[in-house]
Amino acid sequence: MVCPYSLGTPGGVQNHVRDLAEALLSLGHEVSVLAPVDESSDSAIPPYVVSSGRAIGVPYNGSVARVTFGPRTAARVKSWLADGDFDVVHVHEPTTPSASIIALWSADGPFVATFHTWQVRSRAMSVASSLLRPALEKIDARIAVSENARSMMVQHIGGEAVVIPNGLYTARFKGSPRPEWMGEDGTISFLGRLDEPRKGLGVLLDAVPALIAERPRLKVLVAGSGQADQTLPSRYQDNVLFLGAIDDEARADMLAGSDVYVAPHLGGESFGIVLLEAMAAGAPVLASDLPAFRHVLEGGQLGELFEPGNAGELAARALRLLRRPDERERLRSVGLAAAPKYDWSVLLPDLLSVYELVARR
Repeated sequence: MVCPYSLGTPGGVQNHVRDLAEALLSLGHEVSVLAPVDESSDSAIPPYVVSSGRAIGVPYNGSVARVTFGPRTAARVKSWLADGDFDVVHVHEPTTPSASIIALWSADGPFVATFHTWQVRSRAMSVASSLLRPALEKIDARIAVSENARSMMVQHIGGEAVVIPNGLYTARFKGSPRPEWMGEDGTISFLGRLDEPRKGLGVLLDAVPALIAERPRLKVLVAGSGQADQTLPSRYQDNVLFLGAIDDEARADMLAGSDVYVAPHLGGESFGIVLLEAMAAGAPVLASDLPAFRHVLEGGQLGELFEPGNAGELAARALRLLRRPDERERLRSVGLAAAPKYDWSVLLPDLLSVYELVARR
């Protein structure tokens, strides 16, 4: 597999690639992942990862993508392909300037490509798709992680794709609430990169005064890498805990202890794996009414939705859930029941069937 983004940086594509690699390895397949590497994360890189070079930050889709590109990366990609003699090469986000598109330029396949990104309009992708068309035509099978990602691919690139959603290991989210993170008036949590505006942390922080006014001993847990652009008055410092980047165990514990998990994202989401993680941990979900989130929450059946960017509505709906333990329990139950259909054990046979198809070709 080729991952365009540094595996040392949190992200949906990186988690997808890492989890898929481990799922395939557990079945006895040989897996090699080519990906950028950050100097600070060398020790945390799994043994199946081969470096495509040092990652550099490039603004992309409202975020900063850490990718590799250029002659040195091209040489590493060609060497990796030649040494590997792979039955299938699975490239992720092939329209991103990265090792993924270089792999398509450098070999004849067989290639599987997964498209993760969704935007309503993308001038960059329209331009890129025409320039990259000869390479993209080498793809033998296309996968999209959602209907939104599929429609974007069809619009800008053409062709068709099978939808296989992002997966997760649901068993890893059976956490244990930590007493020091529990609020006497309830616990709300947020997970995402703090310095990425589209993750919507600012919307949640804008809602804090209204939340604390009604529930003065509420805890708001904020987890994620980066530095938040917005500061809160000192009187809220006992209510809002910035946990920083947390490991998988702490992530599961935080979600398991949440009365409400809030996803206040502003846009640019093609799926919503973080919602599934919360559901797998038993946390009732309150999310922005984005198309991707609405799909995961089945139109609001599996969680509450609010207008993106509306801090007042976020606060009102969160307080309503905190007042109603019966509704929280209902959401907890339906979330726990729905999450397993996204487990890798369920999704992997579909992926393997795609691999087998292109390998036979």
